[in-house]
Amino acid sequence: MKEFQYITLREKPELMNMAAEWFHSKWGVPTEAYLECMEAYMKQETELGWFLCLDGERIVGGLGVIENDFHDRSDLTPNVCAVYTEESHRCRGIAGALLDMAVEDLRSKGISPVYLVTDHTGFYERYGWEFLCMVQGDGEPDMTRMYMHR
Repeated sequence: MKEFQYITLREKPELMNMAAEWFHSKWGVPTEAYLECMEAYMKQETELGWFLCLDGERIVGGLGVIENDFHDRSDLTPNVCAVYTEESHRCRGIAGALLDMAVEDLRSKGISPVYLVTDHTGFYERYGWEFLCMVQGDGEPDMTRMYMHR
């Protein structure tokens, strides 16, 4: 079975621009917004980081941790955001490994619990996340699911 490399952006800072473009291509959030968060992490202004899965030199999975993932519950922080695995690499445990990596990294820095918003049901529970409540996304007509990991 193929081995993937799991890293924080601090371990490979040279990937910052590529990572920001990759996340932008998946979620449509401006590249500059990703770069701003990533630069704060790289400069040690925050411990809310960026986690990547590499297949060789290619990013095939990733996620970030930010204060608030565009919802009305600013008290529920920090938030895992932008969780994505390339379709060609799904069902190989990449997202789960990245989620575990992020939770453990934050826990080691005294940051717990961690939250995330999603429309998925059943996926995050497999990795120890619990449904917490419904939240209102910025500019969204419908409520969305908020999960928590302790």
